[in-house]
Amino acid sequence: MNPTASSGRSPWPYPGPRPGDDDPAGGGQTIADVGEFELIDLVTKGLTENDQVELGPGDDAAIVRTRDGRTLCSVDILIEGVHFRRDWSSAMDIGRKAVAVNVSDIEAMGARPIGIVMGFSAPGDLSLTWVRYFIQGVREECDRAGVSLIGGDITKARDITISVTILGDVGPEGPVLRSGARPGDLVALKGRVGWAAAGLAALSRGFRTPKAVVEAQQVPQPPYGAGLEAARAGATAMIDVSDGLLGDLGHIAQRSHVTIDVHRSALGMPEPIRAVGQATGIDPYVYLLTGGEDHALAATFPPGALPEGWTVIGTVGESSTPGSWAVTVDGRPWEGRQGYDHFH
Repeated sequence: MNPTASSGRSPWPYPGPRPGDDDPAGGGQTIADVGEFELIDLVTKGLTENDQVELGPGDDAAIVRTRDGRTLCSVDILIEGVHFRRDWSSAMDIGRKAVAVNVSDIEAMGARPIGIVMGFSAPGDLSLTWVRYFIQGVREECDRAGVSLIGGDITKARDITISVTILGDVGPEGPVLRSGARPGDLVALKGRVGWAAAGLAALSRGFRTPKAVVEAQQVPQPPYGAGLEAARAGATAMIDVSDGLLGDLGHIAQRSHVTIDVHRSALGMPEPIRAVGQATGIDPYVYLLTGGEDHALAATFPPGALPEGWTVIGTVGESSTPGSWAVTVDGRPWEGRQGYDHFH
């Protein structure tokens, strides 16, 4: 089914096309061959819905129910060549990633995800096999996250572009904003940081090892359910780590008018990240402190309110002057960028 040693490439052990293979199953059908409406049927047929979805795909809009009338809304866009590459990630990986990065935003508000609306744009010569596995990845990650695909749109474009809008239910526990951190709070982390950035560094140099960090770059692993857990425990502020731990903690510090000090020793040093640092000549703490795309959750808690499974990585302090803020590492400013910026 996939190229083997005769082509100089090892067999691909996962379901769906290997990265870089559009249609390994043969047949040659493209999305232009089947057309827009059959493609919509492919996406929506047999979808499962959670108990907060009153009306799913099929009409001009979906209907969802919330517990107290407040609904969260967030959107993320994934563009081929910017957020993913088909020679690096399988179709299923990309489908899973499209869901995971959006659910993470709702988790970061201390809320429960309800449904996603997905816009999918692609060139007409994209293989139908690729799309089938992409949709399989979307559905699998929806099941993991407890969210339902409730609608969307499909159109033609030069590059594959995926826009996902997600709705969430705030409930009585939230929302947890970025502006609530207070001096004396503890800074805690749930999930991994640095792994996806190390994986990107490896892939950018033509390597597919260490496998653990490469897989972290291909598909993020947000700690599903941890956002609501943090809200119930009394988290004062929270954010998902999409652009780098220091940079994202900076958003909390700025909105809360506080200082945040990160304790480097509390992060540890996973061996796969250390190995990438040695291979690239880059301080591995650059990956841990400034690398994005893992979508861990970082939150602040009053002492004694920390939920099980969260790791304390720092403290919140008073700002030196009213309205000022800062993020430091072991009491000192971090030299260099604190995270990722699309335009810098």
